[in-house]
Amino acid sequence: MTMASTMTSPAPSAVLFKAACPDCRGRFELASQELRLAIGRTHRTTFYSFTCPGCGMAVRRPAGERIIELLTGGGVRTMRLHIG
Repeated sequence: MTMASTMTSPAPSAVLFKAACPDCRGRFELASQELRLAIGRTHRTTFYSFTCPGCGMAVRRPAGERIIELLTGGGVRTMRLHIG
């Protein structure tokens, strides 16, 4: 009888992003699943969004190239906007 062993790698550490709410001025850290990234055709239609854990306000912020790289690299769900 032979025994097979499986090696499991440690779970990746959660990626946290620092954010701030313009409404209540709260500062906090959000996990990747708490953010959404929308990529449009222009910089005006490219943004990330989240719900403030402090006041519940929906927050939408512009996302430049560097922010897009950080968010996609950190596992944030991304949506591509296509305008006909």
